[in-house]
Amino acid sequence: MSSRRLGRPCWSSSISLASMDKLHLSPTRVFLEKLGKKGIWSRWPARVLVGILAGSFFLFLGVPLASLLLHESPEALWSSMQQPEVFLALQLSLVTTCISTLLAVLFGLPVAYMLARVHFPGRKFLETLVTIPTVLPPVVAGVALLLTFGRVGLIGRYLDLFGITLPFTTAAVVMAQVFVSSPFFVNSARAGLEQLDTRYEQATYTLRASPFYAFRRVVLPLIRPALLSGIGLAWARALGELGATITFAGNFPGITQTMPIAVYIAAETDIDTAVAISVVLMAVSFGVLLALRVGRDRI
Repeated sequence: MSSRRLGRPCWSSSISLASMDKLHLSPTRVFLEKLGKKGIWSRWPARVLVGILAGSFFLFLGVPLASLLLHESPEALWSSMQQPEVFLALQLSLVTTCISTLLAVLFGLPVAYMLARVHFPGRKFLETLVTIPTVLPPVVAGVALLLTFGRVGLIGRYLDLFGITLPFTTAAVVMAQVFVSSPFFVNSARAGLEQLDTRYEQATYTLRASPFYAFRRVVLPLIRPALLSGIGLAWARALGELGATITFAGNFPGITQTMPIAVYIAAETDIDTAVAISVVLMAVSFGVLLALRVGRDRI
């Protein structure tokens, strides 16, 4: 009985079952490959639809960003950028985001390794706990930090006995940024570790290498692209943090007023200054992320 009568696809005579076995190709995979070459993607309406959808998305992202650059003349933007409060906010943002990203890497890398390589009861719960800050509203995160480290908070009441006050300080800015940004690094590093073949580590152990040496000289270089992606995402998230910071750290110029807070405050009274700070923030974010992406591709 013919294959057409059984409802099976009729294969080209050049593709035999023996050749498929040699190439480890199933009949279904061969059919899908033939469909991909001659199916709907070769028709121009589908390509036009994909182009329209993709182009609309790029315009949706690009036009609002371009409107920031076109709102004022370069001279007016430069004049607004030279205001002292803009420089203080930029300086504070760069310092705090670098510190928070360093802390996220320092504490997040062991967490990522544990979640990726160690199997223990409750691991799914900890994975969910690590991911919660990525979906939690930032204001809720700020309230949670305030109730924990405030002067009458769960931990803050004991810190107050030693004269340690965290809310409405620069340390509070760093804590808020670490809280909301560290999951991005942890998840990226964990994905890189899970995709890495453990045979590379096992090979170093046969040469009597210590686990620390194997991790430092073998694992870290192999997952470097994932680490750089995580660092870039964590830094960008910390730089754009607003809700948790203004709730837990407040708004004090030179102490807790970061770039996003400065934009939020300036937008209520001086839209030109808000636009200037936004342009600076966008330029710094774009430059750092582009540098990390270029560096990752060259590895």
